[in-house]
Amino acid sequence: MIEHFPSEKSPQPELPPESLRAFPVQPASPLRYPDDDLNRQSLKQHMEQFQLWLAEAFNSGQRAEELVDARSLFIDQLLQRLWTFYGFDDIAETAMVAVGGYGRGELHPLSDIDVLVLSQRRLNDEQAQRIGELITLLWDLKLEVGHSVRTLEECLLEGLADLTVATNMIESRLICGDVALFLSMQKHVFSDGFWPSPTFFRAKIDEQNERHQRYHGTSYNLEPDIKSSPGGLRDIHTILWVARRHFGATSLDEMVAFGFLSKAERNELIECQSFLWRIRFALHLVLPRYDNRLLFDRQLNVAQLLQYQGEGNEPVERMMKDFYRMTRRVGELNHMLLQLFDEAILAIGPNEKPRPLDEHFQLRGDLIDLRDETLFTRRPETIISMFYLMVRHREIKGIYSTTVRLLRHGRRHLKTPLCMIPEARDIFMAILRHPGAVSRALVPMHRHSVLWAYMPQWGLIVGQMQFDLFHAYTVDEHTIRVLQKLESFADEATRPRHPLCVELYPRLPQPELLLMAALFHDIAKGRGGDHSILGAQDVLEFAELHGLNSRETQLVAWLVRCHLLMSVTAQRRDIQDTNEIQQFAAEVQSENRLRYLVNLTVADICATNETLWNSWKQSLIRELYFATEKQLRRGMQNTPDLRERVRHHRLQALALLRMDNIDEEALHRIWSRCRADYFLRHSPNQLAWHARHLLEHDSTKPLVLVSRQATRGGTEIFIWSPDRPYLFATVAGELDRRNLSIHDAQIFTNRDGMAMDTFIVLEPDGSPLAQDRHEAIRYALEQSMTQAYQPPRARRPSSKLRHFSVPTEVSFLPTHTDRRTYMELVALDQPGLLARVGEVFSDLGLSLHGARISTIGERVEDLFILANGERRALDKKARQELQRRLTEALNPGDKM
Repeated sequence: MIEHFPSEKSPQPELPPESLRAFPVQPASPLRYPDDDLNRQSLKQHMEQFQLWLAEAFNSGQRAEELVDARSLFIDQLLQRLWTFYGFDDIAETAMVAVGGYGRGELHPLSDIDVLVLSQRRLNDEQAQRIGELITLLWDLKLEVGHSVRTLEECLLEGLADLTVATNMIESRLICGDVALFLSMQKHVFSDGFWPSPTFFRAKIDEQNERHQRYHGTSYNLEPDIKSSPGGLRDIHTILWVARRHFGATSLDEMVAFGFLSKAERNELIECQSFLWRIRFALHLVLPRYDNRLLFDRQLNVAQLLQYQGEGNEPVERMMKDFYRMTRRVGELNHMLLQLFDEAILAIGPNEKPRPLDEHFQLRGDLIDLRDETLFTRRPETIISMFYLMVRHREIKGIYSTTVRLLRHGRRHLKTPLCMIPEARDIFMAILRHPGAVSRALVPMHRHSVLWAYMPQWGLIVGQMQFDLFHAYTVDEHTIRVLQKLESFADEATRPRHPLCVELYPRLPQPELLLMAALFHDIAKGRGGDHSILGAQDVLEFAELHGLNSRETQLVAWLVRCHLLMSVTAQRRDIQDTNEIQQFAAEVQSENRLRYLVNLTVADICATNETLWNSWKQSLIRELYFATEKQLRRGMQNTPDLRERVRHHRLQALALLRMDNIDEEALHRIWSRCRADYFLRHSPNQLAWHARHLLEHDSTKPLVLVSRQATRGGTEIFIWSPDRPYLFATVAGELDRRNLSIHDAQIFTNRDGMAMDTFIVLEPDGSPLAQDRHEAIRYALEQSMTQAYQPPRARRPSSKLRHFSVPTEVSFLPTHTDRRTYMELVALDQPGLLARVGEVFSDLGLSLHGARISTIGERVEDLFILANGERRALDKKARQELQRRLTEALNPGDKM
């Protein structure tokens, strides 16, 4: 177990003290530009010079806050100079007003400049033309200017009708022009009749909730938006808007004076905003045009600009860990302060009388509240008690804002992790054993950093990103989603999507052991070494500390150590091979462990990436589960009789075919030329489907069948063709051109040299092949098989894939037979990959007997079952040559 108790704050890259840094000299103020310089060419040079200065100053270590202020002031002065130059000083009752982010004085290098030209009366045509010329000049300077020209009356009407316009007006700022006109607008905007504070607050809460939903309610997406993701700058803006509308407060300091913020909360918000501004400023310096998304291809450049150090992706992982921890703190402050505002400031009428829950806690409405504000500091274990009450009382929907404040204070003054307090351990185990433990306790514990305070290992994975296209969330967010998925298996409404897990989960004798394993399954990621083994060591100590007996402890540790076993076996091994099933069953040992493992496996897959779970994976997991269950019930020493299985499949298929009055003699001629593997690896329904069409077909010509019924979650394509070199490469290349992914291939050649190949394919979204594409795919495959093989044309990988590098790795798995070689290939996903692999096999005279294809984000992890020309396993020399040729063909460093 990790002994240290980490701080919530992340170390930032250190810069020399400002007194030791030399900053470049700021360019001259636009107010000093002569009239001769107020033209497009000269102003463009001034703008470019100023932008260069911003970059140099930032790279020299000048604070982002100072540079944001400097750009706002520069634009203010430019607009003031141009306002005078265009003669607008002579137009009575007219003003230029900064709105939006510009109104707050927040202009990053690429920020929009939103301005309102405000007038008492509508401008005449000549005045409107001059305004147009001014705006056109600003656009010519490559400034992203958003502008509106409105009378005061139009502004107020627009603001009343549109929340965004109202918000812009609330944070507006005069740049130049008629002061009295601007103050008149301000007076109307802050009057009771213009978006009253309660109405404005509710609208902003709805707006924020809608925005958060667009990002799945988490800032932990691996390509977050610095501004709009939950916990981003918009969440700070929402706090400011609400306080500005209610109090008229224009700064965090004024919010402290009004009692809305404590000084500590103000300092924390300033710290978080400063960090987010630094990242946003750096992002704007590396982009050609406005955007606030930290996409993969930008993250390394931004991290290096911010002086994060390390090898490979380490700078990115360190920067993003800091980012996620900051957004987490912003999110908690945002939630607490807006709730406080709602409860204490906007409460209308007398407060509902609190209802006691026990001697320490009470219920205010549907929120739990602390009765003694010193309790968390005096008796830290009561922090866990509060969450146990939340599990036991379904009517509790959250924590009262003042209690959140006390929780934050108590959490930060802990002397030791909460799990070291015996009473806290007993309560924690009671939580895990209670129905609803995840949604009503563990999720809020994570949201309020109490999981971190309870178990120090958790702090190490908070904000821990995984720089790939496979994992959609940070490690801690992924783990919480695993727990939520597990809890959903207790809900009958989940059955249509996860029938096997919903059937098995209620039969687990101790579901709390599964929750504990889920908490620890990825706890060691980011430490180096095998995270499964390290996590198993951690959970072993944790389980013993929490009083689990030896049997329970060993089960939890085994689940953590083997949490990937079922997924790897189902997706990357030949689970139709009885030896693979026996090996898997030998590791699982019991049906009880199998039931625990299948639930953890499915939850882990689903929580990794929302697009990952599909009917194909479901069918593989289900097939492996029932095959293993049967093996365990049969006994490990008893192996299935393969000859009996072949005979059974043939008889079942024949029974189906006899219903169609087929020619049994012709059928016998076809089947007599097929080897036993063909019958062993196809179901009776598949055998009957192939036979029906082969009996009606000229057997010397190619035949392509596309199943109208989903097979194991995908679409089955059956190929009958004279076997020839490059046949697999031809089919794979054609399917790739049609944007279909192969997930499984069974390759057979009968005694007459006819290929009888089966492919399971899926659309890009993981669904079976769309019905309206069947005929086009069938025709295209038939045509490609009758023509000479054409290697696939080189195509550029997708923009996301270009920023990843996966070295090609070829390895050979231990096998129980001397007739086959099992080869595992790891490589960068790329267009035409399977066709190139098939080319290499054909070039070396190898025959392919099966393939299992897994694409994991930017990498492929494929299994190929091979034999040489004599139908034997590959010798050492042939394996070395195959490894060399595949590495040459697929190594991304050698191409384009």
